[in-house]
Amino acid sequence: MSTFMANNTIERKWYVIDAANKPLGKTAVVAANILRGKHRPEFTPHADCGEFVIIVNAGKAVLTGKKLEQKYYRRHSGYIGGLKEVQYKTLMATKPELAMQLAVKGMLPHNKIGDKSITRLKVYAGAEHAQQAQKPISVEVK
Repeated sequence: MSTFMANNTIERKWYVIDAANKPLGKTAVVAANILRGKHRPEFTPHADCGEFVIIVNAGKAVLTGKKLEQKYYRRHSGYIGGLKEVQYKTLMATKPELAMQLAVKGMLPHNKIGDKSITRLKVYAGAEHAQQAQKPISVEVK
């Protein structure tokens, strides 16, 4: 019996995940697995066989414990004194889409496959999204 190898002829489906009142990390895990294609029986680790993911209600996602006060999003410009820090309480209030996208991106592989996969992620702070024509399949976060 020969080993199946996925190629670029895979038909990609669209999935929608509702993040309202769900932990941000658990929602990101479900999204990362679908983006990577790990839910498919023909999953191949070195090939891009993932699908499209839409996350709605990212503004209503919750962080457990004291993460809102203790967790920071940090980035550095590369110059001396160029460290920028934003507390997650502020980040979730102003840009919840960025917080969700950063969580999902951190769970994807850090190579060309991960870079290509993150482009198939669409995140919205509210309940409405612009991909109704693709007829996305609803996925439940446990």
